[in-house]
Formats: sequence, C-alpha cells, structure tokens
Amino acid sequence: MTAEYSAHHLQVLEGLEAVRKRPGMYIGSTDSRGVMHCLWEIIDNSVDEALGGHGSRIDIILHPDGSVEVRDRARGIPVDIEPRTGLSGVEVVFTKLHAGGKFGGGSYAASGGLHGVGASVVNALSERLDVEVDRGGKTWAMSFHRGEPGVFSGPSIDAAFTPFDKSSELRVVGRAAKGVTGTRIRYWADRQIFTKDATFHLDELEQRARQTAFLVPGLEIVIRDERPSTVNASGAPVETSYRYDGGISEYADFLAPDEGITDTWRLSGTGTFTETVPVLQPTGAMVPTDVQRECFVDVALRWGTGYDTVMRSYVNIIATPKGGTHQQGFEQGLMKVLRSQADQNARRLKMGSDKLEKDDILAGLTAVLTVRVAEPQFEGQTKEILGTPAVRQIVANVLTRELTARFTSSKRDDKAQTSLLLDKVVSEMKARISARTHKETQRRKNALESSSLPVKLVDCRSSDVEQSELFIVEGNSALGTAKDARNSEYQALLPIRGKILNVQKSSVSDMLSNAECASIIQTIGSGSGRTFDITQARYGKVIIMSDADVDGAHIRTLLLTLFFRYMRPLIEEGRVFAAVPPLHRVIVMNPGTKPNETVYTYSEQELHALLSKLTKTGRRWQEPVQRYKGLGEMDADQLAETTMDRSGRLLRRVRLEDAEAAGAVFELLMGNEVAPRREFIVDSSDRLSRESIDA
Repeated sequence: MTAEYSAHHLQVLEGLEAVRKRPGMYIGSTDSRGVMHCLWEIIDNSVDEALGGHGSRIDIILHPDGSVEVRDRARGIPVDIEPRTGLSGVEVVFTKLHAGGKFGGGSYAASGGLHGVGASVVNALSERLDVEVDRGGKTWAMSFHRGEPGVFSGPSIDAAFTPFDKSSELRVVGRAAKGVTGTRIRYWADRQIFTKDATFHLDELEQRARQTAFLVPGLEIVIRDERPSTVNASGAPVETSYRYDGGISEYADFLAPDEGITDTWRLSGTGTFTETVPVLQPTGAMVPTDVQRECFVDVALRWGTGYDTVMRSYVNIIATPKGGTHQQGFEQGLMKVLRSQADQNARRLKMGSDKLEKDDILAGLTAVLTVRVAEPQFEGQTKEILGTPAVRQIVANVLTRELTARFTSSKRDDKAQTSLLLDKVVSEMKARISARTHKETQRRKNALESSSLPVKLVDCRSSDVEQSELFIVEGNSALGTAKDARNSEYQALLPIRGKILNVQKSSVSDMLSNAECASIIQTIGSGSGRTFDITQARYGKVIIMSDADVDGAHIRTLLLTLFFRYMRPLIEEGRVFAAVPPLHRVIVMNPGTKPNETVYTYSEQELHALLSKLTKTGRRWQEPVQRYKGLGEMDADQLAETTMDRSGRLLRRVRLEDAEAAGAVFELLMGNEVAPRREFIVDSSDRLSRESIDA
C-alpha cells in the first residue's frame, strides 16, 4: 500500500476481462448457483425464440465430461457481418458485452434477456465454448477459449487451442437441410472461476424446465443426463421430457398443495404506460425519448382448503422469486377486491369492525402471475426483482377489474365459489385475531399467572419444556389409570372423548369451534395454522396414547391429521410420538419359591414366538394369557412399566420425510373423495392381517 494515488493507479478492464475479474456481479456467485445461472442464460435465449413463435423444442444435454449442451430449432444466431464492429453476428453475441437483438430493434416483442450480456458472460466464464449455427443451408461453427475466439485441435477440453492471429473466422463445417435453422451451444465451465464442488443439479434443472414448459404452452424441453453418477440401473442416460398445452392454469393446478374451494380462475388484461428511455440516434448521440409500452398481464389463481401460500411470479418467462412491482400490484388488487366484498357481506360473515389483512387473503392461495413487457427494468443481472414502476398499477387494475367481475357474476358456480372464498378468508381473520388475543394465556402458567388452560388437563410441575411430555389419552377410564402411572414431575395428561373431528374434511372455523381440537391447540400453546409458533410450545414431546385396537388406530390417525394440517412444525421437528401399549401379558411360572416372571408382547406374532420358545424349553405359563382390550384394563403399575416409564417404554416417532406425499396420503385416507379411498381399500385388502383386527 502507498499513500500515492494518481491516474496511473487506475485499471481499465476491456471486454470480457471485467466479467472474469468480478463474476459475482453478473451471475451472483461462483458456486453451483452460479454454474446453474450460466446455463439459464443460454436456455433463456432459446426460450425467447420459442416465445416469439420460432421453434418448439429445446434439448439440454449434460455430457459425461462435465460440459453441457443446449440445442434448439429456432432462427439461429445471425452469421452475417455486423457493420459497426466488422465481426460476424456469432462473434458479436459471444464476445461483446451489451450486444444482442433485445434492445428494442423489433426482433423480440418481449424477452427475458435485455442486458445483452448473457451469452458473452457464459463465454467469458467457460474454459471452452463451441457454437454451431444452422442457417442459409450451411452449418457455421466457432470456438472460444475463456472468451477468446480460435480453433481447438480436437473435440475434448484438453485439445490444444490456437487463437486467431489477425482476424477471426466463422467457419462453414457442413450443410444444413433446406429450411432447417437452429443453434447448438456446448461449453465447459472454467474451473479457474468456479469452486471445485460447483456442479449442475439435475433436480433444479428439471424444476426450471417444467416451469418453463408450463409458461410457454406447446414448447417441449428435453433433458438428457449422460453423467456416470446419474445413469439408471441399466446404464442408460436419464432422459426427461416436459410439454404442457394448458399454460399457467395447468401450472397452478400442479403447484396446488391442497383441495380447492374454488376452480382455477384465469384473469388477464393489458395496460399501457409511457416510459422515457435514451435512444441512440444515427449521429451517435443519446436522446431521451418518450416510448409507449404495453404490458400484458396473465394470472391463474385458486384458493384451497389449506393455509399455505404458493406464489410464482414471472416477467417474460424469467422467474422473479423475490417479487417486484408486478407482485406488489397483484397483492394490492387482491386486497382491494376482497376487502370491498367482505365489507359488502359483513353482516352475513359476522365480521364486526375487524378488517382483513394480507395474510388472511393469501392463506390457501396458489397463484401464477406472468407479465410480458418490452425492456423491463430488473434489479441486477440475476433478474430476481422487477423494478418497472408502472407495472404495479397495471397489474392492480387488471386484478381489480377481473376479480370484481368474478364476484359480481350471475353464474351459479361463481356465486358458490366466491361465497366459500369469503367464508374462508374471514375465518382466517378470526383465527388470527383469536390467536393474538390468547397468545399470552396459552403460555405455561406459573404462580403469578392465571391460566385459561382446559379444565380436564392434568398438568405437570416442571417448567422445563425440553423434559416435559404431554400424553393425549383416549377416554376418562384411561385417564384414571394414567394419573397413577405417570411421573407428575414432567408428564401431563389430556383426555379426549373418543374420535375427534376429521379436520381434513372441515373448515378452519369448524376446527376451531370443535371442543376437542380447541383444547389440544390451547394445551400445546403454540397456536395453529399460519399463526403456529413452535417456540411457544409448552411441551417437548406430544405422545398419542390410544388403545391397541382399530378404534385406537382411527383416533391416532385423526389426531395426526390435526397435527399435520395445523401444527406441522411439531412433526417436522420430530416432537410427535405414538405410545405403544402391549397387547398381551404372559405370566411365566417358575418352579419352587422363585417368583413368577411377567412378559409383555406387542403383537400376535411376538406372542406366538414367545409361547413356542417357552414350550421348547419346557416352561409353563398361566392360562389364559391376558389380552388387553384397552388402556383402562391395565393397572397403574403395568401402564407405567410398559407405556409411560422412560426406562422401559416403547415410542414410535412420527416422521415427515416427504410433505407432498404425506399430504396426498392424508387426502386419500381422510379427504372428501370417497371413490379413491374405496379403491385403495379394495386394492390393499389382501395385505391386511386379520389377526390385527379385534372382533
């Protein structure tokens, strides 16, 4: 370091040097996320062509040598000479920053690329890049090494590279069939730039391809993974194809995690705005000019019975995961319409003076928002946030107009669905207000606090959440035995009366008004649904203790349905358990004065194995073997020893490894659709063990 600082200390990075010096500015990072972003830049160029009606298929190939190839059958990169630079169109696209056909020249009405740096950035960060273009009956080719054009001696990454000396050359390497055009780009990410563990993630690539196929109806995207680590059992590459003709309506149905209370509504419209942009004049001067822009808005949305919000927003097919002005306008329009409709129906909905908030409206919403606008303003090259200010009001106006028309429609289906929607958002509002009102009283009481906990709760003395356990027991008879069997220091008991409400079929308001469900939520103390806060849970473990029979299994399933739908973080953190009470008590007789031995078994198979073993060793047991029909039949000592005492009990932890699959199973077993459940029962009957059913 020196105190001197003058002009000769300044560095001017020419061409692609800036990209290699500061890659994070262009692709976000140099790990796997950056590698994937480079691939999106190439794929999005082909998608922009398809969006303009050129080409209907894109192939993406992950080669065994670590390279990736993108092929399309679009118009092909221009191969003629660009007059200002004297270079071919291919070389301009891959070596010049801020060069391309998406600066308002009329080649693209709306596109994802708008900075003109995508292909050139990928080229700068690639150890090798090969491009082939079919155009004009010929196949043209060019290769680059870290952004510099030249010729490789062979097809591999290790081939010797010779840069062009005086002038570059776009070579003709073959003939293309008449009328066939397209582009093939293959590149190897530069390991001087990217981290060692940076790699292409197939699942992320498939997710993006599926999303794009939904957004561009009729476009087929084929992914072929030839890497040795991902080939299937037969040694063949993994190939997946995506094509959807239903557009974003089909996408919303695909994303929806729950059963719908409304159909998937399609809302669309356009708006115009004036934007002042600098326009390059023939003289070379940049002159501020007012340009009339058109913004096309297309939305697919539906509300379901759950409370999770699934929101996807896009600008010219580019995902904007962090939102932007279009998403702000979407939420503004929703709020305006639903608040207005709720006020008009306030008496029927019994709203009082309360107002809907954004979270009430977004609960259970699945929405896909797409906006198409020429030359959008993004915050940064990663394009995660839309910044064009005028888009907000246009989207809000379209939502307000189209959604109001849906609410004021005279069609029977529209009336029924909008009525159900208002009921849902108002019940979410009431649940939020109720949770806020009772937030303090739901916490663990102490000597200085009053408690509004359920009267029938038999609480424990300890205030240590990690050590405390809540047993949800079936019936008052089991409660009596469990009281004497528990350790009152850290074990609490909450009895329930038989089978609780099936919350999979019920609304939020029905669930909250059900005494058993409400007492469970109140006892645990963390709220429910969207307002659930696991840090407020009063117990470290929640243990379902039901009888070892079919009714007990049904009760356990109903309770798990409640936890899954409204207190899912408890399951995700492994804090929900099922107690395993024994089925049989076998008293093994010992000779002489030696006391008899008591053995508990937990299944018919285990009982038969035990009796067979005793027979072989010549030992006798008391007849008949006791078969427990319920927890109430057990003595307190027996219940403590087998089911409640930590030193000898057996617990089954309820795990959630795949939320989507679990949701589908709960909907199948507990949902409103009877026919799929009947089919499941019929198909699975041959796997049923009749010995496990009490008759």
